[in-house]
Parts: sequence; C-alpha cells; structure tokens
Amino acid sequence: MVETITYEQPLNERVRTFLRLEFLFHQIQHTLQGDTEWDSRATMGTLLDILNVCGRSDLRTEILKELERHAATLTRLEHAPGVDQQRLTQILDEIDVLVDRLHTLSGQPGQLVRQNEFITSIKQRSATPGGTCDFDLPAYHYWLQRPAYERLGDLERWLTSLDSVRFAVGLILRLVRECAMPTRELAIGGFYQKSLDPETPCQLVRIQIPQDSPYYAEISGGKHRFTVRFMEPVANGRALQTTEDVEFEMTCCVI
Repeated sequence: MVETITYEQPLNERVRTFLRLEFLFHQIQHTLQGDTEWDSRATMGTLLDILNVCGRSDLRTEILKELERHAATLTRLEHAPGVDQQRLTQILDEIDVLVDRLHTLSGQPGQLVRQNEFITSIKQRSATPGGTCDFDLPAYHYWLQRPAYERLGDLERWLTSLDSVRFAVGLILRLVRECAMPTRELAIGGFYQKSLDPETPCQLVRIQIPQDSPYYAEISGGKHRFTVRFMEPVANGRALQTTEDVEFEMTCCVI
C-alpha cells in the first residue's frame, strides 16, 4: 500500500476553528505523555492555546449548531436502503450525548480553568518572550519541580473540563471527512481548479498524494471555487509550482 500525505483546506470559518482545535488537542495528548519539566511546559503552553480558542463567545453555539445539523442530515437516512442502521443509531446517540453535555455547561468551555489564578498568571507572562522563566514566575517554577504524578494530575484535571469540546469537534470532523469518497484528478502543469455549488457548500477539501512526491499541495479557496497548486521546495529560495502534470486524490466534503 502506498503511503500518502493528506493536505486539508477548510472552506468556512467554523471548520477552520474546529481543525485548529483538533490540532491542539492532538498536540496536547502527545506532550501529556512526557513527565519532564519541559514536557509539562509544552503541555501548559498548548492548554493556554486551547483556552484562547475556547474563549470565543460563540464557540459553544457553533459546535451545537453543527452537531444538530449533522443529526438532522443523518436522521433523514434512517430508512434509506443500504444504510448501516446500527452504525447510524450509534452516531446519532453520540450526538445526543454531546449536545446534552454542551447544554449543561455553565458558561463557555473551560471557563473555570480560565478563572484559575495560577493559570492566569502564566497566561499573562506568556505574552512576553521568555516571560515564564523561573524568576518571572516562582510559583510556576515551584509547580514544575513537583513530582511528575502531581503535575500530570493537575494537567489532566484541567484538560478534562474541555472534554465535551474535544469529543464534539472530533466527531464533527470525522463525519465531515467520511461523508464523501475521493476521486482521481489531474493537475495540468501542477495547477487544478474546481468550481463549487454555493447551494451545497463544500466544507473541507482533502488532497492526497504519495508520501515520496517531490512536491506539496498548496490549497486556497472559498464558497465558489478552490485551487490546488503543487509546489516544489527550492533550497534557500521560494518554492516554485511544478511544471509536471500531477495525479492526486481529492475529496470535497459536503454534508
């Protein structure tokens, strides 16, 4: 089986935010496995990034709207022939649980963590390059010298308050990615363009090429069209669009 690289481009702001959150949650799950001071610093930095994104006043509403939209779309498939009814019921149950959890949240996701004075002090100093070093934040320095199990316990407890967002974003993006099958396409001279139907807007474009390809995909677009350019890195210079015709797989995710 040929190993591939997938390049994704969100075509609306909602999916753009969800992809950033997914990236941050993946990152924090990785650094959370380490037990050194520097692992805990990296985890704290990512936690602050997640809290910043979750601080948007409309985030919970956006997630709920998307979950409810997916539920309505999937419900229409309940009596369609060829549909895996057991799998469909499982997904609809997942959505119902997440909607209930989000409705019961008090305030915005992660609000209690954002109000934690210890975390607030680190966030304030993080705006300054090197601002979280030992002499700037002695309380943080003290915490970083605590046994690993204490630090990891604190970090996991703070992260747990964001589980509803993590699970909801993960489910939404999984449904978006799985809603369409990839097609084989050809970029003439390294360039490809496709017009979109604004009545059935594409949320996400996915481009797959072999991992050993000498170029990468640069995607840009909006509601009406998107373009893909295959770029060749140039040592000590600006990447150039390849002049070769490039075969690739493309998925326009519409749900």
